Amino acid sequence: MGINLTNFLSSKSKKTRMIDFQDLDHIEGMSISVASANLYNDKRDDIAMFYFREGANYASVYTQSKIISENIKWNLNQKSKKVYSLVVNSRNANAFTGKQGYQSLQIIADLVSRDLTEKQKEDEDIPKKINSKEIIFGCTGTIGEKFPSNEIVNQIPNLIKKIQYTQNKFVWMKAALAIMTTDKKPKLAMEECKIGKDKIKIYGIAKGSGMIHPNMATTLAYIFTDANISNEILHKLLKKNIETTFNSITCDSDTSTNDMVSIFSTRISKHAKVKSINDKKLKSFDKALNNVLLNLAKRVVSDGEGATKFISLFIKSCKTVDDAKKIGFSIANSPLVKTAIAGEDPNWGRIIMAIGKAGPNINLKKLIIKIGKYTIIQNGKLSESYEESEVANYMKKENIDISVEIFTGSKKFTVYTMDFTKEYIKINADYRS
Repeated sequence: MGINLTNFLSSKSKKTRMIDFQDLDHIEGMSISVASANLYNDKRDDIAMFYFREGANYASVYTQSKIISENIKWNLNQKSKKVYSLVVNSRNANAFTGKQGYQSLQIIADLVSRDLTEKQKEDEDIPKKINSKEIIFGCTGTIGEKFPSNEIVNQIPNLIKKIQYTQNKFVWMKAALAIMTTDKKPKLAMEECKIGKDKIKIYGIAKGSGMIHPNMATTLAYIFTDANISNEILHKLLKKNIETTFNSITCDSDTSTNDMVSIFSTRISKHAKVKSINDKKLKSFDKALNNVLLNLAKRVVSDGEGATKFISLFIKSCKTVDDAKKIGFSIANSPLVKTAIAGEDPNWGRIIMAIGKAGPNINLKKLIIKIGKYTIIQNGKLSESYEESEVANYMKKENIDISVEIFTGSKKFTVYTMDFTKEYIKINADYRS
C-alpha cells in the first residue's frame, strides 16, 4: 500500500521532512486502510478506515459547541461497549447537513458492518457478526455542504479490500495524510511504556490547523494502544490528560463543531488486569499517554494556518489554575499580541493589555514578565536591565517563550499558540476557493 504522494508533495511547508516523524510500526489487533473518494476533485487520499478485528475498547471526548456535526451525534448515540471500525473523511464536516448527513452515516455504517462481517468469515477462526452500532465516524472539512455519501459508499469495498494486518511508518503516514484539510504537515506521535512487566505501545495521529481553541479537545486526534484497559478507565485517563494537552492549545480562538479525541484499546496485550485509574501499574502508561497527546497538540499549533512562530506561555504564581488559564488564553488569543510576534516586535504593552483584560486579580507590585531569558517587567514596572534590541533579536527565533508571574498564589498553567500572519488571512479567505 504505497503513499499517495499528492497529499505530501502538495505541502507548502519547506520543513516537511520524513525525519520529522517517529517510526510508528505495528499495533496488534488493528488494520489501517485509506482511499480516495475524489472529495477534493483530485487523487489525494481523503478517507481512512481503522478496523479492530477483535473489537476495541474505546473512549472519546467531543466538542462542547452547541452546534455539533452529524457524526458527533451518531457517535454519542452508539452505546456499544466496543467498536470494530472508525471511518474518517476529510473535505466535508457533515455539520449542518441535517437528516441527509445523519442518514448517510447509517447507510455507510450498515455497509461497513456487513462487509467487515464477511471479512471476519474469511479471516477469523471464530467470526463475529459486526453491528452498525459498532462503527463510529470522524468528519472534517467545510461546514454546511451536502455530505458526499455516494462517493464514500463507493469506496467502502476498496477500503475493505486493502485491509492488511500489519502497519509500518508509511501506512500511518498515509492515514495521517488522508485526514488533513488545511494542514501542511501530517501529525503522528508514539510512545512505548509498560503496564507491569509488559511492553505497551501508544500511537496517535491528528489533524488540525485552523478553528483551533480548547473547549474539550480541539481538532481530531485518534490514539491507539495494544493495552487491555476498560472503557471507563480509558475515559478517565483521556479526560484527565486532555486538560494539559489539547485543552492547552489555541490557534485562533475558534472551537469547531467537529472536535473529537478518541482512544482505542485493542486489548491484545496480556498484562496484569488494571482495576482502576489509581492502579500503580498505570503510572507509566498515564505518562506516555500524556506525552503522545501533548506531542500531537504541539504539532497542531506549530502547523497553525500561516504560522511562523510557535509560542509557549508559562503563567505562574496564580491563585487558581483557572486564573492561570484565563490569563494564558487572553494573551494567546489576542490578535494584537499574535501580530506583534509575527512582526518580531517586542511590543510588551500588548501583553500587559491581555493580562489586564483577562479578569483574575494581579499583584501588580510583584508582576514579572519575561520574553525568553529577558526580563521585561520586574516588580510591576519596566526592568532597569531591559534592552529592546536584545529582545527584538530574540523575537526572530521560531520558538518564542513568554513567562508571566502573577504572585497571587502557587498555581500555574502552560498555553501553546502561534502567531497571526498575512498567510492566515489568505488561507481563510480562499478556504472554499
